[in-house]
Amino acid sequence: MFRVGDKVVYPMHGAGVIEAIEEKEILGEKKRYYVMRLPMGDMKVMIPVGNVDVVGLREVIAEEEVDKVFEVLKSKKTKMSGNWNRRYRANLEKIKTGNIYEVAEVVRNLSLREKEKGLSTGERKMLESARQILISEIVLAKGMEEGQASLILDEVFA
Repeated sequence: MFRVGDKVVYPMHGAGVIEAIEEKEILGEKKRYYVMRLPMGDMKVMIPVGNVDVVGLREVIAEEEVDKVFEVLKSKKTKMSGNWNRRYRANLEKIKTGNIYEVAEVVRNLSLREKEKGLSTGERKMLESARQILISEIVLAKGMEEGQASLILDEVFA
């Protein structure tokens, strides 16, 4: 059970802070919801408390773990399918896990592929989305500004 003020990650959306726990009646059914603010895009999301395990809501990584994320980003590219469709689906599955190391792998692999061969429009959007998810968690884990985290990420691939 999370509390107001907890920093959490919502897979496919990114990291944010639980601002409230509210009870709402939707379609005649009363449920308790976490009200989460995602600083990236200034979006609010309501997540049913009972669905936390299903959606994969988890705590933001500890500050010390950010170094491991950068190790993943700096490591060698893993083998990816030559078929863009299979590659896209495999990367999407990694992002859906909500595991920051898997998201970092997607960012690394797509960033390196973009430099080598370029990316399709779909993969470019996926890279941007994965970067935002990664940056949002680094921002909350390290307590830094979004621009600063983005610059550090750019430097890894410079």
